[in-house]
Amino acid sequence: MPFGAFINAVPMPVFLVIHASALLIGAFFAAKAFGAGEQGLGGAFALYAIAELFYLSYHLDITVVLFAHTIAEVCDLLAFVLVFVSVTPRFAKRA
Repeated sequence: MPFGAFINAVPMPVFLVIHASALLIGAFFAAKAFGAGEQGLGGAFALYAIAELFYLSYHLDITVVLFAHTIAEVCDLLAFVLVFVSVTPRFAKRA
């Protein structure tokens, strides 16, 4: 039995609640960041929310797991890059 197989015992609605909550949090932070004029951070949080949409698409049987996971990971990676690009100039100015 591969490690982590115990997760199959968790009911599907639990995953829907987790990913829907994460989607709402990402969308909330994106709206706040865009509202504060932080385009890079707003874009990063928006990409995170999009990643959560793809995770939800798998749990709702719209996509297969490998497709949803791959697209979500690419969105998360791009979000990390945007966070880095957004905050790095602030730290460079302090130095």
